[in-house]
Amino acid sequence: MLTQEKIIDLELKANDIRKSIVEMLLEAGSGHTAGPLGMADIFTLLYFHTLKHDPKNPSWRERDRLVLSNGHIAPVLYATMAHSGYFPIEELKTLRKFGSRLQGHPHREFMPWLENSSGPLGSGLSQAVGMALALRIDEGISSEKTVFVLLSDGEHDEGNLWEAILLAGKEKLNNIIAIVDRNNIQIDGYTEDIMPLGDLATKYEVFGWHTQEVNGHSFEEVNNAIERAKAVFEKPSVIIARTIPGKGVKEFERDYNWHGKIPNKEEAKMALKELRTLGGKIKSEYQ
Repeated sequence: MLTQEKIIDLELKANDIRKSIVEMLLEAGSGHTAGPLGMADIFTLLYFHTLKHDPKNPSWRERDRLVLSNGHIAPVLYATMAHSGYFPIEELKTLRKFGSRLQGHPHREFMPWLENSSGPLGSGLSQAVGMALALRIDEGISSEKTVFVLLSDGEHDEGNLWEAILLAGKEKLNNIIAIVDRNNIQIDGYTEDIMPLGDLATKYEVFGWHTQEVNGHSFEEVNNAIERAKAVFEKPSVIIARTIPGKGVKEFERDYNWHGKIPNKEEAKMALKELRTLGGKIKSEYQ
């Protein structure tokens, strides 16, 4: 049950994860800023409330699966997994460094507790469909394991993603829940200027999916949508989560230029101060 007390805890945890994202990007000297900050709330909800998982036993047979398709937002995945106990938080500072396990895109060979490696956009849903089909073959239609797949809106420009959408609908894969980060940006502009996506929910619906649209920064809305999706038995589910890219740092929010660049030392200092004071809700970051 998601109580108000739990929501407050999740908000504070998401803020800690955002701080880690800024710190690791500054240390790395390259990477993506807007997407990871924008998805921190959803990743926090998944890892600290929703997912059946065990950091001490990552291969636990009863676990849910989480597939990250848009691997360039790896900093939020790494930060959330570190904060939930998969590896030391201090290791986040090795992001993108030579010899580090924390590559620019998640690599399962280096981190076996990941469900997939990611790189080319549009491929994650196909991987998730394969996992969902395998679970159905092995355990039947009543399997209680859920395959969560995180997608960007911009990767809907990729044709192979739509092939996977069609197949999941055709196979009525009720054990898949897709969450689309509808932040309206991609690396070279706003999605509706580059390749208009229009009404994504309706497009999924006509391909046989159960669809919902939510505020991606409302823990309650996203949690309720996931619970409704789990209750759907005859089709896959997609949650279109409307998020603010760069969420938590006003200077970064809604600006597509922050998709593929990182803050310099002064910008990082400003961002961390804003996050440490909870956007000015407290007077000093040392309170």
